[in-house]
Amino acid sequence: MNTFRDLIVWQKAHELVLQVYKVTGKFPDSEKFGLLSQMRRASFSVPANIVEGFKRRNNKEFKQFINIASGSLEELRYYFLLSSDLKYIDKTEYQSLFNLSDDVGKMLFSLHKKLNSVS
Repeated sequence: MNTFRDLIVWQKAHELVLQVYKVTGKFPDSEKFGLLSQMRRASFSVPANIVEGFKRRNNKEFKQFINIASGSLEELRYYFLLSSDLKYIDKTEYQSLFNLSDDVGKMLFSLHKKLNSVS
């Protein structure tokens, strides 16, 4: 692997960020500095931490960044639920975001496991 862009987990996480930006673009203006901002921040934290960990080229550090990405992903999943409960996103959008985040979560778990076996 030459670059973080080769990582399928990064590609999926980046796709998730794009979807979050798309759905939050429809949020009310009153959420500009609230939920909208928090969702976007949590979403781009996932691929950003994958990138930073990848660059470290050290399994121990990479695993730590994968842990941080996983934490941000879980935070984001709560925001999906909150957004749905507040009726900012519909059930279809919620399910789509949740499914994509579930895929990313499984990939992060697998990558962490793989890094453990290489250590």
